[in-house]
Amino acid sequence: MKIIERTKLWFGLSLAIMAIGLVIILTTGLNFGIDFTGGTLMEINLHKIVSTQEIRTITNEYDKDMTINFVGEKKEAVQIKTKKDFDSDKRQEVFNKFKEKYNLKETQPEKANQFGATVGKEIRNNAIISTLIAAVGMLIYVSFRFEFSYGIASIIALVHDVIILICAYAIFRVPVNSPFVAAVLTVVGYSINDTIVVFDRIRENMKYAKKNDYANVANQSISSTISRSINTSVTTLVAITSLYVIGVDAIKDFTLPLIVGMAAGTYSSIFIASPTWVLIKQKTKF
Repeated sequence: MKIIERTKLWFGLSLAIMAIGLVIILTTGLNFGIDFTGGTLMEINLHKIVSTQEIRTITNEYDKDMTINFVGEKKEAVQIKTKKDFDSDKRQEVFNKFKEKYNLKETQPEKANQFGATVGKEIRNNAIISTLIAAVGMLIYVSFRFEFSYGIASIIALVHDVIILICAYAIFRVPVNSPFVAAVLTVVGYSINDTIVVFDRIRENMKYAKKNDYANVANQSISSTISRSINTSVTTLVAITSLYVIGVDAIKDFTLPLIVGMAAGTYSSIFIASPTWVLIKQKTKF
């Protein structure tokens, strides 16, 4: 299997996806949720199941982009989120609309919270710090277990996966909320696991290879591990895709980036990490 010989093709495909994501980010920006931008959340028990379209007949008066989810065991409570800041009077006005339409006995919504932009800034900073700590920790681990060239290649693959994940958020307009942090760290962990499997085989094959025969060693190692990587990834993706198909909107907002991120992680462990390692070995003494 000639993977290394087509390095420019693999790098080009990734760069094309990144370019599309970058254009969207520069033109329309990421779809930040209220966890990052601040806004208002309300939860109202309707005591019966209603459709999203029916809820929007009320919420569209205040914000046509309002996020609507149904919560509770029987899905009889509606949770609405908006990036707009509604004061107590405005929140009560929205609730009264629901109270009138559905003959509610309550005088106030079950939950009514207003988030400031400061909270969003803290979550964003924590996401960056968490990712950096994970990346540094993995660089140290891979470098200690293998050698520094493997560590650099693995980190480049991780950066590739995180960028692809962010591009997926931009392209599919997935709200960037608190689960974004979990999605990034999950993809990073999954990606490094696949990469280490390939690198472990490369290290074994290097013992019997000719001097500086890095491309052939990488090709042989990828050929012997690719079926394992694909089978593992397909099994995981089937489970996550099932959650996406049958899940509510909140679950879909989390699983869609995971599907893209894990697919990118499998791709990078084969087509990005290994070719990068070959380039590093050919041009340096690491």
